[in-house]
Amino acid sequence: MAQVFNKSANNIARISMVMVVVLAGTAFYAYTQIARSSYLTGRYVEKQQPVQFSHKHHVGDDGIDCRYCHTTVETTASAGMPSTQTCMNCHSQIWADSPYLELVQKSFRENKPIEWQRVHDLPEYTYFNHSIHVAKGIGCSSCHGAIDNMPAVYQENTLQMEWCLACHREPEKFIRPKSEIFNMQWQDSDLSPADRDKLKADYKIRSKEMLTSCSVCHR
Repeated sequence: MAQVFNKSANNIARISMVMVVVLAGTAFYAYTQIARSSYLTGRYVEKQQPVQFSHKHHVGDDGIDCRYCHTTVETTASAGMPSTQTCMNCHSQIWADSPYLELVQKSFRENKPIEWQRVHDLPEYTYFNHSIHVAKGIGCSSCHGAIDNMPAVYQENTLQMEWCLACHREPEKFIRPKSEIFNMQWQDSDLSPADRDKLKADYKIRSKEMLTSCSVCHR
């Protein structure tokens, strides 16, 4: 029987199989990088807000505590957004005539809330509770970054599941004394491993197996 394929077809077949493997690997690597990129996660992207509010000025320069504006961060799932009345507690006296605050004053006069653009937005199928994280020794900066140095707030971390799991697998690496929860200058290196293990026991933090159970975040 006559040979159907030329001998070079063997080399072509081998090269084709190698190319398929290389292309598949390249495509998978590209997907993982794109999935973690700011294009999809929104990381480091500043959103335009209706009012030019600077956390750097209010928190970093003036030293206003997070809880003054985000009043429910210690007690409920949501940290809470400040009402216009909270803004006017100061700005009825300070910079009251500034054109930058006209929208704030209008909101106060008309009793209509300012429509802020959400920066940290988890999917609807993900449950997150601020109060339990605060109660277990997780500081604001662990998730939100150096908010006291942000003229405009942006998302510091990817908020992807792998990022959450990194903490839930080893929470002792991220916990801090409760007195330092709202300290923006706190560094994870400020505690020794022994201190971290003690805090983990004191705060009654659950096991890795329980913290990484699907039902913890997907309810």
